[in-house]
Amino acid sequence: MNNDDITRLIESLREEMTQYGELLALMQEQQELIINRQPQELLTNLNEVNGQMEKIAIARQAREQARLALAMQLGGTQETTFTEMTGQLPEEYRPLLEALVEEINALLQNVHKWLRQNHLLLKRSLDLMQDILQNVFPAQASPKTYGRQGAVSPVNPPPSTLYEGII
Repeated sequence: MNNDDITRLIESLREEMTQYGELLALMQEQQELIINRQPQELLTNLNEVNGQMEKIAIARQAREQARLALAMQLGGTQETTFTEMTGQLPEEYRPLLEALVEEINALLQNVHKWLRQNHLLLKRSLDLMQDILQNVFPAQASPKTYGRQGAVSPVNPPPSTLYEGII
């Protein structure tokens, strides 16, 4: 068995874990920026998040290539699962690989949690700003309906005659 492929997989998992950790730190920073209402810094953070997502995509691709190379070396196929592959490796590598995968999965769950929280905070902030604008400028409040031509309508549209035309 070629230990280079195992080492490459371990290194790619570590890199992927590092990149998810960086994303998690950016998500936490993002939440602080949302709470402290710092829009300029938030825009910078969003650009950093997008850049980090690209780094994660590269790390995931490298990990998948390393996994595939190792699976093929072990006589598997592209469909060989990580668990199946790990079971065929020497015992001394299994705990490390399992720990790396568990840590990556935990980081993914945390990133998803922070994404949901930040999305909710942004939504509430936007809703609050919309309410404030409608209270300050009630005559200019944007209506919530659209007219028949697709433009925003200040009043409810008249009843449709489509039903009458079909009967």
